[in-house]
Amino acid sequence: MIDRPKPAPLPAGAMPARRRLMLASIALLSPAASRAQPAARLRLIGILGAARPAEGNDPMLTFIAELAKLGWVEEKTITVVRRNAELRYDSFPERARELVGLGVELLVVNAGVTGALAAKQATATIPILAIGVADPVKFGLVTSLARPGGNVTGFAATTTDWGKYLELAREAVAGANRIAIIANPTNVSYPDYVAANESAARQLGLRLQMIPVSRTAELAPAFEAMKRERADVLIFGPDPIFLSGMGDILERARDNGLPVVAPFRQAAERGALISLGLDIRDMLRVAASYADRILRGAKPADLPILQPTRFELIVNQRAATSLGIRIPQSLRLRADEVIE
Repeated sequence: MIDRPKPAPLPAGAMPARRRLMLASIALLSPAASRAQPAARLRLIGILGAARPAEGNDPMLTFIAELAKLGWVEEKTITVVRRNAELRYDSFPERARELVGLGVELLVVNAGVTGALAAKQATATIPILAIGVADPVKFGLVTSLARPGGNVTGFAATTTDWGKYLELAREAVAGANRIAIIANPTNVSYPDYVAANESAARQLGLRLQMIPVSRTAELAPAFEAMKRERADVLIFGPDPIFLSGMGDILERARDNGLPVVAPFRQAAERGALISLGLDIRDMLRVAASYADRILRGAKPADLPILQPTRFELIVNQRAATSLGIRIPQSLRLRADEVIE
């Protein structure tokens, strides 16, 4: 048998190292120690918009509510800061730089392709989630829809053929020939939008009145121009400023007895004669799932650009009745919903 040296006796009051470690671990788990731990860091999310939302009509609340369902709750796990262009698209670059300067970890753009381009110019590293952007490949936001390849991903605002809106206007309003369209000339997609509508109008034999509107103050003279030209129907496109100013547009149209064809479901719900397009709030709910993945570590380069797969056709029969318009039965039967 080998004799092993006995450990030296501990000094009075001393404690074995293993016991000290065990007691220290217990202390860390105690309620007092838990209260002493620093609070979890709130993740900072920036939202870039085109305009200050009208009271009671803030679509981004849907996005924020959906994030909460996924565990990202304001002032508990995230802080949300907003900047908007106040309907001046030339201010997008400055607003985007402000958000980048605040140190946001995710930059959400709800301002179309023009706002998304400003965000991309402001940062090449912060993830950008662009919601509702026209042709993101053509305008250089991403390399491809399947593989964005940079710091931008999101939801494309792929639209049905613009001629379809002109067809709907002619079909819904018997004898309609003079169609007014308001469009934002400061949107980078404006030339494409104008060209597509002019081509469709020629094919359909319609008289087209394109009216540039980039600010709310320009709506009044725009409606005066429609009145002078005796427009039969008003169409407005999916530019964010028209979503923001939709209430004003629809009110002016009602005052002028002018039927409206629009790309937003919310427009039909609020008085437009017909809408064909995506439900903005549904798109925002889907976009929130991408925001969740990015906040948990996914890279925008690996998240394909989402595309709409279905457009909803909504007919507002109440609006038709108030305008004295008889919607053809064939159009009512094709509608996904008829608002009686």
